[in-house]
Amino acid sequence: MNKKEITLRMIADKEYETINPEGNKVQMDMYDGAEKKFQSPMELLLSGLAGCSAVDAVLMMKKKRKQVDNFEIKAEGIRNDGTPAFYKSIHLHFILTSSDATELEFEKVIKLAVDKYCSVASSLKSEISYSTEIKKPV
Repeated sequence: MNKKEITLRMIADKEYETINPEGNKVQMDMYDGAEKKFQSPMELLLSGLAGCSAVDAVLMMKKKRKQVDNFEIKAEGIRNDGTPAFYKSIHLHFILTSSDATELEFEKVIKLAVDKYCSVASSLKSEISYSTEIKKPV
């Protein structure tokens, strides 16, 4: 079993930071407009999905000995109007700049990257459990 962990801590009412055991930090906030400094948790979910898909797609294109000059993903999520405001649908638009790749092979690679190899995409279907604890201030 390959276990991953992060710890989240509150910075302010609408600001949080996560850290993994290696000390890498991600900051997020729930501010709007000019106050916004970081991605929201839901934006981070899109970023994680895009990042996971990108790594696999680029590696597969290079394994096919195709030139990868640039690679981009535009991710768009349509959220539920009520609470919770989950993603009802997510669309990923993959853009490859390459002198020798074909549309057909790129489509096949993207299908494999998203549907088979992307752990984030698969995790969106997973069971989530939770536990609670209250600590009293000292």
